Amino acid sequence: MICDRPYSFHRQWMQQALTLAERAGEAGEIPVGALIINKKGEAIARGENRRERDCDPTAHAEIVALREAGKVLQNWHLNDCTLYVTLEPCPMCAAAIAQSRLKLLVYGADDPKAGAIRTAANLPDSACCFHRLEVLAGIAERDCREQLQSWFGRRRARKTGKRSAPVEQLSDP
Repeated sequence: MICDRPYSFHRQWMQQALTLAERAGEAGEIPVGALIINKKGEAIARGENRRERDCDPTAHAEIVALREAGKVLQNWHLNDCTLYVTLEPCPMCAAAIAQSRLKLLVYGADDPKAGAIRTAANLPDSACCFHRLEVLAGIAERDCREQLQSWFGRRRARKTGKRSAPVEQLSDP
């Protein structure tokens, strides 16, 4: 295991990220939530997708949390921090995470279409990434995946006027 902290510690923080993601989904955003903790294990920043609400293509949950953490710490170096996010970061967010010098990234569900950490691309291990990021994937993966699938299922159902299908009948996002 990359990190010596027990699974329950990471799961506790991921549950908080899931709550943030639910808030985003209720606001009409794709339900992704993120939070950053410092080396003392205290939450210092939270983020949820805000692209629609802020009319900002960069307002992904991770970016929102990174910006807040920098302000709280009065430093863009987040060397001793851990980012929890419900969905594998996209290329933009992966690059921002590398730029922040984050110590550890913990994410829930893989993103087969745009995941830039391990799934569709692997930015942290590429030659263009100067920062070696520790990554722990799959924490509360099922909960994170089901939240996204349910949200997209309800969204599709509203567009077609049909009832949403049970989660187990939906394909991966």
